[in-house]
Formats: sequence, C-alpha cells, structure tokens
Amino acid sequence: MDRELLATTLAETGEPSYRAGQVWEWVARGARSYEAMTNLPAGLRQRLAETVPLSTLTVATEAKSDDGTVKTLFHTGDGRPIEAVLMRYRDGRRSVCLSSQSGCPLTCTFCATGQMKFGRNLTVDEILDQALHFRRMEEIDHVVFMGMGEPTMNVANVLGACEALPDLGVTHRRTAISTVGWVPGIDRLAECEMPVSLALSLHAPNDGLRSQIMPVNERYPIAAVLAACERYRAARRRKVFVEYVMLDGVNDLPEHARELAELLDPRGYKVNLIPYNPTGSYDGSSPERIERFRAILAEHRITATVRLTRGRDIDAACGQLAASAA
Repeated sequence: MDRELLATTLAETGEPSYRAGQVWEWVARGARSYEAMTNLPAGLRQRLAETVPLSTLTVATEAKSDDGTVKTLFHTGDGRPIEAVLMRYRDGRRSVCLSSQSGCPLTCTFCATGQMKFGRNLTVDEILDQALHFRRMEEIDHVVFMGMGEPTMNVANVLGACEALPDLGVTHRRTAISTVGWVPGIDRLAECEMPVSLALSLHAPNDGLRSQIMPVNERYPIAAVLAACERYRAARRRKVFVEYVMLDGVNDLPEHARELAELLDPRGYKVNLIPYNPTGSYDGSSPERIERFRAILAEHRITATVRLTRGRDIDAACGQLAASAA
C-alpha cells in the first residue's frame, strides 16, 4: 500500500489522522478489501477503494509447488518485474522470501537474478506489499531478504520495511537480511538497533575462487567482508549465518571445507550449506559430497546444516528467481 497516498487522501477528505493507523491495522492483518474495515465510515471505505489501491504491486502470475511453496511474479507501478516466495514447512512455519531490487547489479554466476537486467531499488511499500500479498493468504512468521537484489545496497528501504514487519506477525528476531558482502551495508546493519539476523553469502573460501563466481569479491575481498562481519558481531553480539552454495567440483572439495573452517570463528558463525538449484551455469554437488563437506566443518567445530530446498520445481528455490513464470 502506498501509505503516503493514503495519508494524503485522508487529509484531503478531512479525516482525523488516526484513520491511517486504522487502515494499516486492517491491511497488516490481511484484509482483502476496504469493505472489511468495519470501523471506517462506509463513504470513506468507498472513496479509498476508488483512490488508494491495497497494493503498489500487481500480480502477473503465480505458481504453486508440489511441496506447498508459492512463487508470485509481481509488476511494480512502472512495470518492473519482481518475484517473492512463500515457503510452507511441516512444523507450521510460514516463511516469506522478499526481493529488495528488481533484478540485481551484482552478477554472481550461480544466480539467475544476476543474469537479469538491473531495474532499480524497491521502495519500502513495494517491499512490504510482497509480504502483505502472502499475509492475505495466511499468517506468516518469518521473513528472509534473500530474493532478487542485494538488500544492503537498498539498506534504508529494507530496514524501513523491517520496522513494519512486526505488525504483520513477523518479529525482528525472525527476520534475516542476506548480503554478498557489501561492506557499507554490513556496517549499516551493525548500527541498527533492530535485532535482525545477518546472513553472508560467501560461497568460496579464498579470494581467487570467490572472484571467479562472485565478481563483487574484487571490490570487497574476503578479509574485508569478514572484518565487517566482526564489527557487526561486536556491535550486535549475534552470530553471522554463512550461506554456501554447493557447486560440483568447484567449491565442494575437502580442501575447500578445511579452508572455510580456518576462516571462521566457531563461536561466531554458523554455516548453511545450500544444494545448488539449477540455473544452467553449474552442476550441483551430490548429497554425499555435501555431507562430507559438512562433516569436515564439524571436525573443526563449525556448526553446519544443509538447507531444505523448497520450490525447485517452480524455479522458486535459492538462486532461481528470474522474474519468469514457472
């Protein structure tokens, strides 16, 4: 919802300022129409329905996976494509993966979004409207900024959206912001008072290999990125989650696991090994190789888990978002 347009429209009609809060409460609880907002005057409900759309986004297509995952392709008001994903888990969790940009300017070779043309940063309301779309389906309780774009290159709007997520039922401690290692963005998160989690997309244990698969490493090499993570840890006193996509024969060898273990302080980092979801660039590591990698990390006291892949059959899994319908 364009909350500035809402405020302007209410002011023009002479409504008291608290009306904006009433509307937002209904929207955040998943209201599907103004007609449902029964504590608003009927005439006001009609006017708002005519002048202030419930979302800044329009739904282009929606795909549903066999595992219950839902991927939605939206268009912004100026026609920019973005995708967001609702992931349903057997333990009852309902997690939403949000985009922060249309496309991405950082061309990581394993990521489908990086192959798109970069559009622009998303506004606070455009970010929230992705979550609100799924909130109108059902309650949600987790949010990850791991969709399209580099969240810390749009950090002000991402944090602006985070401020409102508790209204939707998502606490700050159940919100995670991912970064490829954009150092100024990590430093901004270190200053943030909201207890959101930081996830670092590392994907290689040395600069030579990381630069091959993630060009951003030329600007912010591993040492600079980990130094920023240490500043975050010192300021926020929270662990950093390290995301590591498993690419067959590229970054999944035993020596890579040992190098990674040497980089990370077991007290401050937890590794999330991600089975590669095909985008045409690489082959994914076998389950056996992933388990061997995890075991080596464990030998070095590094806690590591293997991510449960969701929505692969509709191109909704990690690294697959490319603004196309499945």
